[in-house]
Amino acid sequence: MHEKMPSSANADTQAHDAQFCENAWRNALNRLVRCLFAERLLEPDGLLWARDGHQAWLPLWQLSRVLHFTDLRRAPAGTLQNRGSIEVLDGTGSRHGLDDPSGLITQVAPALALSPASDGLENLLRDVENSVRNDVQARRHREHWSAVLRGKVAKAGAQGFLAYLAKSLPPHLAAMTLDQWGALEGHPFYPTWKAKPGMSPSDVSALSPEFGARVRVRVTGLRKEWIYVEKMPHVGSYSEWFSKNFPDLWRNWVEGLNQRGMSPEDWLPLPVHCWHLENFVRREFASEIASGVFDPDGPEVLTLPSMSFRTMLPDTQEPRPFIKLPVAIWMTSGQRALQAKSIHMGPRISTLISDILSKEKDLDKRLEILPEELGATLHHQEAGDGDRGRFLSVVYRNADALARSDGLFPVTAAALLTASPIDGRPLIYELITKNGDESAPTVAAFFRTYAGTVVQPILGMYLLYGIALEAHQQNSIVLFDQTGRPRKLLIRDFGDTRIFAPLFEERGHRLERFGRKEILPTTFNDDISPARSYVIDACFICHLHEIALCLTEQYTLKDTSLWSILREETEAAFDVLRPRMRSDAFWLEERKAFLENPWPTRSVLRMHLERYREYPVEHELPNPLAEAE
Repeated sequence: MHEKMPSSANADTQAHDAQFCENAWRNALNRLVRCLFAERLLEPDGLLWARDGHQAWLPLWQLSRVLHFTDLRRAPAGTLQNRGSIEVLDGTGSRHGLDDPSGLITQVAPALALSPASDGLENLLRDVENSVRNDVQARRHREHWSAVLRGKVAKAGAQGFLAYLAKSLPPHLAAMTLDQWGALEGHPFYPTWKAKPGMSPSDVSALSPEFGARVRVRVTGLRKEWIYVEKMPHVGSYSEWFSKNFPDLWRNWVEGLNQRGMSPEDWLPLPVHCWHLENFVRREFASEIASGVFDPDGPEVLTLPSMSFRTMLPDTQEPRPFIKLPVAIWMTSGQRALQAKSIHMGPRISTLISDILSKEKDLDKRLEILPEELGATLHHQEAGDGDRGRFLSVVYRNADALARSDGLFPVTAAALLTASPIDGRPLIYELITKNGDESAPTVAAFFRTYAGTVVQPILGMYLLYGIALEAHQQNSIVLFDQTGRPRKLLIRDFGDTRIFAPLFEERGHRLERFGRKEILPTTFNDDISPARSYVIDACFICHLHEIALCLTEQYTLKDTSLWSILREETEAAFDVLRPRMRSDAFWLEERKAFLENPWPTRSVLRMHLERYREYPVEHELPNPLAEAE
């Protein structure tokens, strides 16, 4: 009896799934190669290059083996992009291919320039494997989602995906659709970019933005004496603000308390992510529930998780504030708690920046923020909370800046580098080609405008006020006009902002500080370098450098042409700001740091392998602006 052959449809599906898996493992391997060389865990200067400039060999003398890269591309900032296969040659002359991160790490582990923690390699490989599984799942979903969107775009007769969103959705929901669309690729230097260990595949798809998820948030209750509240000056009481911004939720919450025989005057509403509530809070806060301090019941609101996974926008036709919440899962580099620093400093820094923009008309024309108006966390006035409040807290972020009435269209920077559902090209091309011109001069002109739109306000806030905005791809929203031209920068997320206090204090501003020994500080008095490295890492390396890489590769531009433009725009920003900076010596020092010196960036892979026994850890990259001079 013959075995039944698979149907053609089943065979096609299996081949399709195999391709997804192969692409995901290849993506993970290429990320790992980039991180290993960038952090000098493998020495890039040890590479031996073929004349074609693409093949390379890395001798691992102490291991009597050689790595062979069939297609390794060199790009500015010491970026090494693997585009081919990798094989290892041993001392016997045999060779075999390395098709996944596990194989590569196993081969090179004894030669790495660090001493991993005892479980460092095991945890890295586990997280990479989990990340790859989630990546495969997301790309399967993305294929179906893309097909649905192509049909909608065609039916609407829109000239592209961005045009369709602008035409068919309220501005804040169009912006959030793009935010979720851009959540696919993740941080450029995280080898575990999609890792969510401890979550089932069904939970991953139900809760993650890259799946277009809609997630329920429960509005629970916390007794007033057990809650610490931080707010911007214009905010009245917590209850007043909540009832104004979430009127339906407030009414239902109050009615629920009354029905359970509880007095609303004794409680404050506290949103909790539903997964977090069922999988962590009910267990870890059982004593607070039993003693009547915390009420886990209440109404729910349907939300769209943003790119950060745990910052949620209510799915309503009228814009409501974002709700940023702790979720007790490990993602990429850490557990997604919401530290007391974020509760305290989010509203305080939002107030400081708002005050500055109200007086700085030139900056105000170039920069907007999504202010964090209110934060709250578990904290008894007498007993305190230890560190448990980081799992029972909330920050509310005003979303009004997404509800545009000026014709500008907000796009999260990460979405610009994500493949369009229409043609598979990065979405940034839809903006560049609005007038039908894809020539090199057009691309260069677009990048010049884009770089200036980002660099000028970011350096203005840093060089004049010492405020290092974390303007990476996730936090940066660029406002484009109807011709596809970048016009303004919109920034979010201020709880971890770093600030060099003497600069804003010299200009008459004040900021109440927050400090705990176990938490990295926000403000610095004697050394500006922590703030500077924040700007360089987030804005220049993880954002603008990645935009330049994308455009250079897709349009086959001259190797350093876009970095030359970025240098010119950075020089221009320094020249404009020079008369207002504290001294010529300061101007020269900072100019050299941005334009000449190596660029500092976080050593994400090293910290992962060392299990965060030190945090943060940085390494340096060759400065691409110096190379492009």
